[in-house]
Amino acid sequence: MKNDFRISLESSLSKMKNSIRLELIFVFALCFVTSAALGKVAGVFLQNRNITARIDYSKGIDRMSVNANLIGDEIKSKSISIDDKNKIQKIIDSCNDTSDLEKIMITDLNGKVLYKSNNADETQIDVYTTIKNSIKNSLEMMKNIQNIYATNKGNEISKNREYISFYPINFIDGKAYLVVKGMPQYEIIYEKRYNPIPGTIVSFISFLTMFYFITNKKMKYIENISSGLIEISRGNLDYRIKSQGRDELALLSNNINFMAEELNNKMKVEREEERIKNELITNVSHDLRTPLTSIKGYLALIKDKRYEDETQMKQYINIAYNKSEKLEELINDLFEYTKLTNNAVNLNRQSISLNGLLEQLMEELVPICEETGVTITRSFPKQKFLVYLDPNKTARVFENLFINAIRYSIKPGDVEVLLKEEKGDAVISIKNKCEPVSKEEVDKLFDRFYRVDKSRSSNTGGSGLGLAIAKSIVEIQGGKIKAEYSSGYMIFDVIFNLADSRS
Repeated sequence: MKNDFRISLESSLSKMKNSIRLELIFVFALCFVTSAALGKVAGVFLQNRNITARIDYSKGIDRMSVNANLIGDEIKSKSISIDDKNKIQKIIDSCNDTSDLEKIMITDLNGKVLYKSNNADETQIDVYTTIKNSIKNSLEMMKNIQNIYATNKGNEISKNREYISFYPINFIDGKAYLVVKGMPQYEIIYEKRYNPIPGTIVSFISFLTMFYFITNKKMKYIENISSGLIEISRGNLDYRIKSQGRDELALLSNNINFMAEELNNKMKVEREEERIKNELITNVSHDLRTPLTSIKGYLALIKDKRYEDETQMKQYINIAYNKSEKLEELINDLFEYTKLTNNAVNLNRQSISLNGLLEQLMEELVPICEETGVTITRSFPKQKFLVYLDPNKTARVFENLFINAIRYSIKPGDVEVLLKEEKGDAVISIKNKCEPVSKEEVDKLFDRFYRVDKSRSSNTGGSGLGLAIAKSIVEIQGGKIKAEYSSGYMIFDVIFNLADSRS
């Protein structure tokens, strides 16, 4: 049972930490309950210091009324004559022996006092005025309108209040009035006077104070998010807002940080693309200007007839023609690379045999290998490796890799070609012995216009786009290509997914 309660409590707390709405509801409820309790305590404390003293005449008035009723009832029950002085006076004295504050009088209908208690001095009363005062006095006394406040030290309480009670009575031989006049006995009742305003004020102030301090951390966090947004909007995309908690504010800060990261990466990519574009323009301008300058120079020699004989003129023409072919090759490579990087190439995919494709390319390169002193050796399995690729584009990849290996191999030397299967993929490795290459240079091999041998120009080292074109073709067909220098050998690995069937 305890474990279930603990699990339920932990689950509720976890949900609350993940929701700012639940956090605010909990904080509001906590502040409300606590402030209400503080207001109640403050109200009780102030109530104990605010005591009201009230003069209560009700019991004294009741006693005077009882005495009057007793006199009337006794006269009526004993059938007393209005002239029977002894009996009447005895009844009056018996009812008045307990208090000297009451005056008891019996008058005729004209107000003449016939009988009275010993402490009464009146001989004649005004019946009309007495009846009026009796009614007024009774109403005031019964409402207890005289209230005074007493402090803990005690104050004097006014007691100057006279009560008049007027009753008609019947004798056996006539009618008369019974008048009871005097100061009724009173009680001082002390009451705690409740005033809700101070307690309400204490509750309100305590609620605001608690709510302010409890939510102060969240408000500072919101201010941090706001200032972070301002900082990011000013262009500081490296600024990150510190995430606190797991609620919606933390999610907001994480999303803002993610947005800043994405914008920063996008800006870096754009800057890199701008740098590459400028670099491309510079490299293209340089590689185009060099052959154009040579062509222009040789044509100028021919135009100005600055040659010794016909043989030298033909030599100049051949050089200019070869330069133009190099220029055409560079322009074609550049055009092809631009289309590849812009995904403007339509692939004609079909099932092809990598074994056959590689063997055909190697046969075509035999004359170049014999001319340069390089031998291509291969290690292929007996079974065919079928892949679903564009044959022309794939042939261009391996042609570029073979030419690169032949060009940079130590002469005389070998270029080894290995075909194998790894984890359902076809792996083609092209390996040649070469001069030492640093890791930084290996990482840049697939960059545009990059040449490991800085002394090579477009005349001797190609356009500088061959490996970049090869990488683009491999990647748009879903393959991978990588380069590695190890123990004096440069190794290029090309990886393609094998087709479903292989024979």
